Amino acid sequence: MDSWDSDERVLLRASVRAFTEKHLVPHLEDWEEQGFVPRAIHRQLADAGLLGIAFPESAGGCGGTPIDALVMAEEMILAGGTSGLEAALLTHGIGLPHLVRAGDPRLIDMVARPVLAGERIISLAVTEPSGGSDVAAIRTRAVRDGDEYVVTGSKLYITSGTRADYFTTAVRTGGDGAGGISLLLLERDSPGVQVSAPLKKMGWLCSDTAEIGFDGVRVPVANLIGPEDSGFLQIMTQFEAERLSMAVQAYATAQRCLDLTIGWVRTRETFGKPLVARQVVQHRIAEMATQVDVARTYTRAVIDDWQAGENVLVRVAMAKNTAVAACDQVVDAAVQLHGGMGYMRECEVERHYRDSRILGIGGGTNEIMTEVIAKLLLPRA
Repeated sequence: MDSWDSDERVLLRASVRAFTEKHLVPHLEDWEEQGFVPRAIHRQLADAGLLGIAFPESAGGCGGTPIDALVMAEEMILAGGTSGLEAALLTHGIGLPHLVRAGDPRLIDMVARPVLAGERIISLAVTEPSGGSDVAAIRTRAVRDGDEYVVTGSKLYITSGTRADYFTTAVRTGGDGAGGISLLLLERDSPGVQVSAPLKKMGWLCSDTAEIGFDGVRVPVANLIGPEDSGFLQIMTQFEAERLSMAVQAYATAQRCLDLTIGWVRTRETFGKPLVARQVVQHRIAEMATQVDVARTYTRAVIDDWQAGENVLVRVAMAKNTAVAACDQVVDAAVQLHGGMGYMRECEVERHYRDSRILGIGGGTNEIMTEVIAKLLLPRA
């Protein structure tokens, strides 16, 4: 038994599975049709003691470690949820950590506590129309004017942006490059904040995504998250957690599709025999299972070392790319083995096929991850 299957985490998995099967899966199709998850579900998840996992009790959370949060994310998908559902329901996992880590009592009381109680929603606003992965090049500017900043610019592809009450926003408070970036909390209701209609996407249909505009928005200097011009380092530090989370979502999605496919090939008959009786199908299933197990084993090992305080920057990028590649191949094979049914919206693997495509883009593209690996393994003189 390893740390991922301790007695406490077995109980956590059971709680997450019960909640997912009762409160989430039966409504997932309707939420995809309407394009968002109702706010009331956040409160239900908080009341179940799950929304605040891995956030300290001193900030309104439930305590626990990052692995507890990853166990929850993994089990939610294994129980029939999707990465898109998690993007909608667990947005605070990327929007709130910087604020909680900065430790400002005022912002914790104003923002963290109501978010972790399921009463408010917070988004992370970094990506801009001019680019996403190049965080050091952001253009949204915050100009100091007395005790306020005046913020002008725009953000794009902001998860939960149409429902968010708060935005943890990357702004340029200094000169060019990484050293001039700060994190600033903006409130949706502030004059000058403009939120677009939900953007139409290939997948993650129940996760609302928006473009956010800031037109001379006045924000108190007290809304700084951490010291001025420290935003780039804060964002980079949190990227490890975000990328590992996406790796977990990738291998969990692959495992769910493998489970569904094994059930399908055992019952689906062609030419008088179940599909599982055919060697080509058996070998495909074996390949899928191997890819899932390798991705899971490696990703968990990197996470364990990350939690032990080791420098895992290169291996985080490797884990994300490995898990995403496994997911891409397994989900594609799942649709193929389901045949025509796999192409139907009524089939769960079709949903995973759509939702999984973003995992190699969000949090740093496959290509960016490969560049990170190359640069750190082969530093230039």
